[in-house]
Amino acid sequence: MAHFSKANSIGEWLDQRLATKKLWKVLAAEYWVPKNINFLWAMGVVLMTMFSILVISGIFLLMYYKPDVHLAFDSVNYTIMQEAYYGWLWRHMHAVAASVVFLVIYIHMFTGIYYGSYKQGREMIWISGMLLFVTFSAEAFSGYMLPWGQMSYWAAQVITNLFGGIPFIGPDLVIWIRGNFYVADSTLTRFFMLHVFLLPLVIMAIIGLHFYSLRIPHVNNQDGEDIDFDYEAEKYKNGQKRESKVIPFWPVFISKDLFVVGVFMIFYFYLVGFHYEFAMDPINFEPANPMKTPPHIYPEWYFLWSYEVLRGFFFDIGPFKAMSIGLTAFGIANVIFFFLPWLDKSPVVAPAHKRGAFKYWFWILVIDMIILTVYGKLPPTGANAWIGFFASITFLALLLVVLPIITKKEAKSVGGAA
Repeated sequence: MAHFSKANSIGEWLDQRLATKKLWKVLAAEYWVPKNINFLWAMGVVLMTMFSILVISGIFLLMYYKPDVHLAFDSVNYTIMQEAYYGWLWRHMHAVAASVVFLVIYIHMFTGIYYGSYKQGREMIWISGMLLFVTFSAEAFSGYMLPWGQMSYWAAQVITNLFGGIPFIGPDLVIWIRGNFYVADSTLTRFFMLHVFLLPLVIMAIIGLHFYSLRIPHVNNQDGEDIDFDYEAEKYKNGQKRESKVIPFWPVFISKDLFVVGVFMIFYFYLVGFHYEFAMDPINFEPANPMKTPPHIYPEWYFLWSYEVLRGFFFDIGPFKAMSIGLTAFGIANVIFFFLPWLDKSPVVAPAHKRGAFKYWFWILVIDMIILTVYGKLPPTGANAWIGFFASITFLALLLVVLPIITKKEAKSVGGAA
């Protein structure tokens, strides 16, 4: 049994039983971060801040929300927005944070791609990050349905219908997801449970996995340098702080993170106070009406790129074949990033601007996803449909064909030079 002596403070008492000092060292005081990183590495802490705002604002909204098809719309648009003190502020904060979370995720994700932070032992960091993206997507979709407005209802109708294209089990799966043969009260209560209970728990668990996966390989740096963290940490602890290539997470690196968070919060509250409408579709201020289909159904901006891939492959070749092709393309588009560490065949860990053809591949991918996002909100008619189709093919080709080819060539050139 461990030896326990009389504690002189609460902290000492806890340390004897929970090893809090050792835990603090492992998690913060002696968790080492490279010096040569920029503000883009602060996006993880920004994301945690936005998630905290979502949880806190969601708790306040939950006090007044009614998960019932006859009461949901009024509980949001009248009780919360007009009757509850500062209810409008909490709703704006929640809606804007839901959109800003995806802005931060995309910045974080493309920073990782640009600097090659998914390679050389960091595959689990990347995979856990992509799992976070998927769960945040599910959380956002389930929350989008809760106001029970026109776009909420019809988005749920379209998205749940997609599962019907899965061979053999599709039709039964749609009924199981909805809890009915059509989107109804049972669907709303199921999505309510997912949004306020199950998915937040899953997100918290994956955040823990994501941070834990950083412990062994450590974070990458903006030069892609392979740092001996143990050696550099010893230099820092021995007083050679200027010569060391690493700094402790606490308090040095976190102070820089908090500065970035502070600047980002100015941007966030500017949106909350003056431009919240970008996160709240005007059509969704109309009550859900199963008898009135909106002229054009589309998801929130952060789903538009994958939605356009889905639409881009809906040819006039019969409904079943069209849905199968579209669903296959949609499925590939949403899982392909998980395999990025293996699609990139090059061992080089360096920023994109130092990687030749990869530099052009990266920016073409970014531009293509922006085009998909823009055209995902436009009606798929005439030239719009053709642009969406070619942008969808380009997206899949860039990841499935072009990336392996150019990185294989890069690997050969590196091997030849060696």
